[in-house]
Amino acid sequence: MKIILVDDEIKFTNMLARRLSLRGLDADVAYSGEQALEKAAQTRYDIAVLDMKMPGISGLALKRELLDNQPDIKFIFVTGHGRVDMNGQSDPSEDIFLAKPLNIDTLIDTIEQQIHPHKSSGRHQP
Repeated sequence: MKIILVDDEIKFTNMLARRLSLRGLDADVAYSGEQALEKAAQTRYDIAVLDMKMPGISGLALKRELLDNQPDIKFIFVTGHGRVDMNGQSDPSEDIFLAKPLNIDTLIDTIEQQIHPHKSSGRHQP
């Protein structure tokens, strides 16, 4: 499984990539939508973890562009801005939104659920 993490918060993104790596997950990082598109032109990703609000290309705009070249990619959106108003830009039933600060176990469970939708993680949820 190949993951791309896209967030303009460099320290946050690097920390997240290290934590995922420690759990055996392979994650590339990009600090802008433009950089993510460059990486996606060369690498096929199973999951994209996207910040909703970034300078330049927003998370939702990036989703549309990534889908053009990788129609099977799954998305997890991360936001530090509370509830997101989609304004009809996306079907919320098909997207997952997680709030910052991000719990690494929640992210990993969500990634696994996206890849294996009928498999339970077996982790105890609070």
